[in-house]
Amino acid sequence: MSAPAVRNHIRFLLNGEEVTLAEVRPDETLLDYLRLRRRLVGTKEGCAEGDCGACTVLVGRLSGGELRYEGVNACIRFLGSVDGCHVVTVEHLRGEGGGLHPVQQAMVDFHGSQCGFCTPGFVMSLYALWMRNPRPSVQAIEKALQGNLCRCTGYEPIVKAALAISDYGSLEADFLMRERAGVAAKLAALRDGARVGIGAGKDRLVIPASVDDLGAIMEAESGARIVAGSTDVGLWVTKFMRDITPAVFIGGLDELRGIETSGGKITIGAGVSYTEAFEALSGAVPALGRLIDRIGGDQVRNMGTIGGNIANGSPIGDTPPPLIALGATLTLRRGEARRTMPLEDFFIDYGKQAREPGEFVEAVDVPLPAQGAHFAAYKITKRRDEDITAALGAFHVTVEGGTVTSARIAYGGMAATPKRASAVEAALIGKAWTMDTVEAALPAYEADYKPISDMRASAEYRMLAAKNLLKRFYLETTGTKKPISVKRYEVA
Repeated sequence: MSAPAVRNHIRFLLNGEEVTLAEVRPDETLLDYLRLRRRLVGTKEGCAEGDCGACTVLVGRLSGGELRYEGVNACIRFLGSVDGCHVVTVEHLRGEGGGLHPVQQAMVDFHGSQCGFCTPGFVMSLYALWMRNPRPSVQAIEKALQGNLCRCTGYEPIVKAALAISDYGSLEADFLMRERAGVAAKLAALRDGARVGIGAGKDRLVIPASVDDLGAIMEAESGARIVAGSTDVGLWVTKFMRDITPAVFIGGLDELRGIETSGGKITIGAGVSYTEAFEALSGAVPALGRLIDRIGGDQVRNMGTIGGNIANGSPIGDTPPPLIALGATLTLRRGEARRTMPLEDFFIDYGKQAREPGEFVEAVDVPLPAQGAHFAAYKITKRRDEDITAALGAFHVTVEGGTVTSARIAYGGMAATPKRASAVEAALIGKAWTMDTVEAALPAYEADYKPISDMRASAEYRMLAAKNLLKRFYLETTGTKKPISVKRYEVA
């Protein structure tokens, strides 16, 4: 394979201008660039960890020839990752005749702002929602605003404003919709197939030209840090001041963003975001859709990737337990060589994975549950939305003739790695699927897990919750077909 051409700058569109930058630090955030270098201060810094949404901007990119805009957290999005993209800030919004944009006008008229600090982020999140759904339901609005926090309004005026946006203007007349073809053409022209290399020594960033190029880069320099969505790595910089250089940004590699369903399984590229995976996974395994809806807010789901959630090896990562329960396998790549392994074997110990130097996660294969099999995933957190997991249980059980014939149960937050409950599984298999069997299996949890106490939960709470989740799973598989949960839309 011949080496690609190399350029020493990134190129992107910022609002209405094309930007070329040769001076870009690997750890420079998009938020710092906008505020400090460009003085676009409508984008705010609130939490600097992707929780509050005050820094929300839109990032548009070409995917399959289509231009798609998504809200992202500029505070943890690195500047190097926007090569070939269109960044839109609140300053760029405008309505017909140069007045307020429909989203802004609705916020004004419905008193959706008090102190105003969070308002630009809400406006950008609502704009992203409006572009994909001009007449959203209250449920859709609340989902879109999971990643935006406001301490003043109580949200009700903001929700009312969101419901009324289309009364202030049509989507067809929106300035970004009218300019879409021109922006798409400009972004296509920026795609030159070159590798980007900026900086020298350790203080540099690299953007591979292709997955093959990524393989060559990592084979030559195995200590480089791969950055996909940066929803975790971004906090390493903003909160822990960690060195992430040299950084290799892979968000623009379309080859890693493929999703294919065939042969009873779904193959997901490592660069597929939660948002991109939602339709395929929720359609085939509804419990996975409900879980994804509780991973961060919309901005985090737009940025975070399935492969990144696996590769960082966190014991509280949300996707590994259910994928392990389903029997998922990983494809790992080093240079041009590939190997596969069961996902459960990838996690060795806290912070340690079965990845050779220079090797990276390329894809994950997720088998679909067989007809009649029971599957569920439950996430335990202090608050329901946009919170980090205290414990997460995933259950995949087959019952034939009233007897458990197979069981795969995995938990996160209960050990140093995502881990199967092997002793619990053994206590269930071959037994009648009854509450007596479940109760008899509960002591086996003590053999499988030794949870710790931390700020999210005590060890005692985690153990009790884990056991209760097995009871809940039993009740759901033998009683109502709906998940046992309370939704205010159903009880109001």
